[in-house]
Amino acid sequence: MDISWVFIAFGGWLLALAFLLKIFNHPKRKLPPGPRPWPIIGNLNLLGSLPRVSLHHLSQKYGDLVLLKFGSKPVLVATSPEMAKEILKTHDAIFASHPALAAGKYTSYNYSNIIWAPYGAHWRQARKFYLTKIFSSRTVDSFEYIHVEERRTLISHLFSLSGKPVLLEDHLPRFTLRTISRLVMSDRYFNGQLNLDASIITLETLQRMLDGWFLLGGFRKFYKYVLEEHKAKKEDYVPEDMVDTFFHLADDPNLQVKLTSDRLMGLIHDLVSGPTDTSAATIEWAFQELSRKPNIIDKAQQELDRVIGKERWVEEDDFSELPYIDVIIKETFRLHPLAVLLPPHYSIEDCNVAGYDIPKGTTVFVNGWSLGRSEKCWDRPEEFISERFVENNIDTKGQNFALLPFGSGRRRCPGYSLAMKSVRTTMANLLHGFKWKLAGDMKLEDISMEEIYGLTTHPN
Repeated sequence: MDISWVFIAFGGWLLALAFLLKIFNHPKRKLPPGPRPWPIIGNLNLLGSLPRVSLHHLSQKYGDLVLLKFGSKPVLVATSPEMAKEILKTHDAIFASHPALAAGKYTSYNYSNIIWAPYGAHWRQARKFYLTKIFSSRTVDSFEYIHVEERRTLISHLFSLSGKPVLLEDHLPRFTLRTISRLVMSDRYFNGQLNLDASIITLETLQRMLDGWFLLGGFRKFYKYVLEEHKAKKEDYVPEDMVDTFFHLADDPNLQVKLTSDRLMGLIHDLVSGPTDTSAATIEWAFQELSRKPNIIDKAQQELDRVIGKERWVEEDDFSELPYIDVIIKETFRLHPLAVLLPPHYSIEDCNVAGYDIPKGTTVFVNGWSLGRSEKCWDRPEEFISERFVENNIDTKGQNFALLPFGSGRRRCPGYSLAMKSVRTTMANLLHGFKWKLAGDMKLEDISMEEIYGLTTHPN
């Protein structure tokens, strides 16, 4: 009995010695400032109904780099262009992965899409497909006729409503969804060309599913049908849409990662869900702001009348001569970013950012909403002033870290060119084709600028 107690005491002494050695051999790390976390919940109690505003206020107290705890997980928030550059450029390779969150697992077919896929072979291969095949200049240009046809359908429908109050939010989502679905999988699933079981899907059902983005059960059933139908006609055909292109790529015996059904569905879901909501929301916000600044509408329409004239519609090739349309879009991106918080990044190893030690396994958010409201970068940042972009060379490609509508670095949105084509041609033609004014007795001060928060923000 006495001998056993000796062994227990000796073991306890060894554990204490190991603990002390660990402390003295690992000097205390210098972590970014932040509020003290609560047990279990961490700092989740500090997030309000609009998280990007809550995080912005925290940055005003603690600085441009704030360390939080969401539960027990470390979360770093960057809120200035300088810190965004540190994360997305200086240490891009370290923060190139995304965290394995439940949201990613259940909304992307087990991290199969490019948004939620961890940094690795599948993500690199998918990104290469997007950049060299799906969103290449040649592919995007080959689908121009679809953009034109759907845009004319939208304009014709709005023309039939001339003189009546129109809410763009009632028309733009359907227009963008029809356009994107034709690019990705053709329109035969919605126009009666196929004798589809009514239980498969309708365009209206697809829109509701996208609005309730977590309903993947319905998506799986529909995407499975799309894949099977495309596969059945795969022999001796010319690719007509993006799903056809994926099947062509999947036949390559030298692929590093096989394109399974789940991976194909994840990539298709990227293409359908990503551009639909963001493009519509950007145009809605632009017109919400322009309604409060009719002088900007007048100036834009003068440019359009001078360059385009009254006899034709705006085409993609015209934008080199339409700089004022571009500055309106940039100012909309600044004040109403596509994603108020850029998709989360994740540190795959320990690193040092701006003198602070960032441990491996830290989730990182870049607050795009804060970037657009930085008083260091923007004069009167809360105001919509399109002229601020007239005489500067700030672009939207991720090289200027004060304006990151599509992100930057390895994780920048690969569909940038398609998104810009959709937004600017649609907005330019809506300005060119109609005279816009407030309905009834509505006044400028009656226009609501409140936001509906979601994956993207919409005007209320």
